[in-house]
Amino acid sequence: MHSPLVLVILMLGTNDFQSMHNNTAWVSAQGMTKLVEIVRKAPIEPGMPVPEIMIVCPPLISKPKGTMAEKFPGADEKCARLPDELARVAKELSARYFDANTVTDTSPLDGVHLDADQHAALGRALAETVIKLDIPC
Repeated sequence: MHSPLVLVILMLGTNDFQSMHNNTAWVSAQGMTKLVEIVRKAPIEPGMPVPEIMIVCPPLISKPKGTMAEKFPGADEKCARLPDELARVAKELSARYFDANTVTDTSPLDGVHLDADQHAALGRALAETVIKLDIPC
């Protein structure tokens, strides 16, 4: 319904490190691999291009605090390699890559989510990055 898409941006991974999941950064990156494959194999109208994909590494979980402490114990350690793993996946899949850690970190309030100013900083940085891409529209 939104055809043609020229770029799909995927930013997932943080929830993979909740206490109910025994994941590593590598396992999380494998999930991203599957999502890229789904996008690339999605049915599109004849003559429409398969969109390019940008993988965005979310800001790493810092020490979880407050209500997030019980939900994300040890997540700061488990997710530490996520930027490296997602960059590797992006390279292997010929996808674009953006590391949100270069422009913001997680909220000092809970160590997991982004505050409004952090969302704004990430949005501005992504917009600037997308504008500079050489993707035919």
